[in-house]
Amino acid sequence: MKKRTVVLGVCASIAAYRACDIINHLKREDVDVIACMSPDADKFITPLTLQALSGNRTFKDMFEAQEEWDPVHISLARRPDLMLIAPATSDIISKVACGICDDLLTCTIASTKAPVLFAPAMNEAMYKNKILSANITKLKKLGYHFIGPIKGRLACGEKGIGHIADTRDIVKKARTLLK
Repeated sequence: MKKRTVVLGVCASIAAYRACDIINHLKREDVDVIACMSPDADKFITPLTLQALSGNRTFKDMFEAQEEWDPVHISLARRPDLMLIAPATSDIISKVACGICDDLLTCTIASTKAPVLFAPAMNEAMYKNKILSANITKLKKLGYHFIGPIKGRLACGEKGIGHIADTRDIVKKARTLLK
């Protein structure tokens, strides 16, 4: 069986540190992981951390100079057997639902033929927002996949729905979609 590849989209969320655990779990299952960050994700976790754990270059800038001409979002979109967005913010979910492609991660999601799995993480008020709910419903109808969020301690100190799903559950769902 050929080695499976996951492009892990990491968004600007306090839950970005969970990407490290996700990478470690996937690597233990012999999955090749390539990290792609939203523009402000590096405010929460560094590209170097993701690169060191995955063993692959971390992608963030669509317009970064390259030695050979190869549109990054297209070449990156062709590589995965699954795109996993974890943590997935309200911003990324809503952009994808509306077809907005204004950074490397959104352009890659829009360009891939691989299944896309979102693992939302945000405040309960954001998660329960009617616009976000409609965007999630729309994406599910279009064939996008979701896991979580769950009830738990949120970054603001409150407890509620919006906590990113357990890493083992995210990896289990990813494993299912990789088959």
